[in-house]
Amino acid sequence: MTAEPFVPPSTTPWLPRMFRLASRRSITTSFRSPPVNAGMAWNTYLWPAVRVTANQSRSRKGVLRGLHYQMQHMQGKLVRASRGAVYDVAVDVRRGSPTFGKWEGVVLDDVTHRQLYVPPGFAHGFCVLSDFAEVLYKATDFYAPEHERCIAWNDSDLKIDWPLSSAPALSRKDAAGVRLRNAEVFP
Repeated sequence: MTAEPFVPPSTTPWLPRMFRLASRRSITTSFRSPPVNAGMAWNTYLWPAVRVTANQSRSRKGVLRGLHYQMQHMQGKLVRASRGAVYDVAVDVRRGSPTFGKWEGVVLDDVTHRQLYVPPGFAHGFCVLSDFAEVLYKATDFYAPEHERCIAWNDSDLKIDWPLSSAPALSRKDAAGVRLRNAEVFP
């Protein structure tokens, strides 16, 4: 897997290696634990060695999920679209960070197989660009709904440039998201 430079510097898109096989088949390694002797560089650059849970969501075109984060049981997430395409966004919600309130978005799809690592302390969301999409993510801690927070997807202070042609389909939770300036965030 290769990493690309990305802003804010704590988020990292990954391009996994794809192996083309005979008969137009292929196999992709979307995640690999670091070798035991990989040293500090691997864990410093990549993400914590322990993964706790793997999740999958399926959504139709126009659905927007997020921007979610947890105040306790903070989650880092390695995100990819196994089917279809999404515009995936990470927002820094660490008040003491020089990139607080900054966001970055990247298209994740089943053609390029690009992945995005969203570290703890970042809110995460995506909108579906294809007819439907399946999004898989490995998280560094368990889902804790009592600690989950949601920032408004359309917060005018963030100015996220969502690639939407009409109003998105939102869950009640996402429709009730608050502006970053009013949200409980990390120090």
